[in-house]
Amino acid sequence: MPYRIALWASAGLVVVGCWQLYFLATAPIPMTTAAPVLWTLARRTCPIAALGSYFHFGVGLDWVLVAKVATYACLGLIVETLRRPLGYAR
Repeated sequence: MPYRIALWASAGLVVVGCWQLYFLATAPIPMTTAAPVLWTLARRTCPIAALGSYFHFGVGLDWVLVAKVATYACLGLIVETLRRPLGYAR
């Protein structure tokens, strides 16, 4: 089970790495017709981005990385804990 939780945390690391590369390549963020779709996707995959936009505070990319890895690890812990009683575990 700890191995699977580490995989969830690694998935969070990959997702935040992709977002950082995107924002690095497109800074400042272009206001096009695709921008609302990208912001919605960012809010769904990065909860701290949603909090930052809701409470109107800036978050550094380093803290986004830490928050994202912790969020995905907690999500993995919840999912893996619920998988055991349902009989899907090997």
